Amino acid sequence: MKIALVHDYLTRLGGAERVLQALCELFPKAPIYTLLYDEAKVGAVFPKSKIITSKLQNLPLLMRKNVKYLLPLIPRTVEDFDFSGFDLVISSSSAFTHGILTPTNTRHICYCHSPMRFAWDWSSEYLQEQRVGGLKRIAIAAILKKIRIWDLAAVDRADTFIANSVNVQRRITKYYRRDSQVIYPPVEVDRFKISKKHEDFFLIVSTLTPYKKIDLAVQLFNKIRKKLVIIGDGPQKDFLKNIAGDTIEILGWQEDDTVADYLGRCRALIFPGEEDFGIMPVEAMACGKPVLAFGRGGVKESVIAGETGEFFNEPTVASMEDGLARLMMNEKKYNPAVCRNQAEKFSKEVFVKKIKALIKDEKARIN
Repeated sequence: MKIALVHDYLTRLGGAERVLQALCELFPKAPIYTLLYDEAKVGAVFPKSKIITSKLQNLPLLMRKNVKYLLPLIPRTVEDFDFSGFDLVISSSSAFTHGILTPTNTRHICYCHSPMRFAWDWSSEYLQEQRVGGLKRIAIAAILKKIRIWDLAAVDRADTFIANSVNVQRRITKYYRRDSQVIYPPVEVDRFKISKKHEDFFLIVSTLTPYKKIDLAVQLFNKIRKKLVIIGDGPQKDFLKNIAGDTIEILGWQEDDTVADYLGRCRALIFPGEEDFGIMPVEAMACGKPVLAFGRGGVKESVIAGETGEFFNEPTVASMEDGLARLMMNEKKYNPAVCRNQAEKFSKEVFVKKIKALIKDEKARIN
């Protein structure tokens, strides 16, 4: 069976790219189609020899780095990929690749990280983040409306939908009116070892962008004067450094081994933003560490309040402070073995087993 993989953008390494990486390991001969590719950032994991890019790759670098300016072009571009000759195409979609066109005799499985959030449930927040008004705001709203129309037309192009969490499954049902099967993203639990001891610091590992709400944690730890270590890079890095007090250390991007080391030594992971699933809390639990998380999104499916961590319910410093106080009060009650057992429910082995079972069903349909 000839298989192809499709991914929105290969311009950074994040949670969605870990799913693609696991799929590449399952199907090593499958080419990867993507709208944009940055070899410097992802080439070590996704070699250029396997990549087939869209015509957007030929645009000047400045335009490729500002994808929001390309939004009007992307729906038509994603339809230009040619999948004739493939028996099965698996799209890894956070926005557009579920809308690929495939031949009648080609099965299309979409692993959906989320229906495009900037066009649906976060459209108001997206417009606010652009910090524009007047005609520009009207123009962006008109573009988003056209994208929503295209998105609904493209929904039926996938034969099977996989949701990366129950949280996303609900969103697929609401916006797409499609059924889906939940298969959680693969977490390499075996890379981490349980650590029963800790050093006196809390940890954040995240892309430093506004919706991650890292600034809330910075404000809180400035207030309570406890040590916070932040690992990650992104457009808010300089801003966060400017507002961070002397108890906060921002290390920037770090290798996986360094991240694992910090996870093993921290008191707890702080997870301030809302995510569709959230791999980092699972990795923290794999180290036997509790998690303080904003109580919305996929983290509600991985973290167990009172057993493997705590939640705070409002995106405010006061609510986070209340959650942190509960976590510190219960710190001795969190059993590292319980945290680890919870993490293993989301292991890479579980992911592979479920994907293989699904592919077996798809083969039966093809035959």
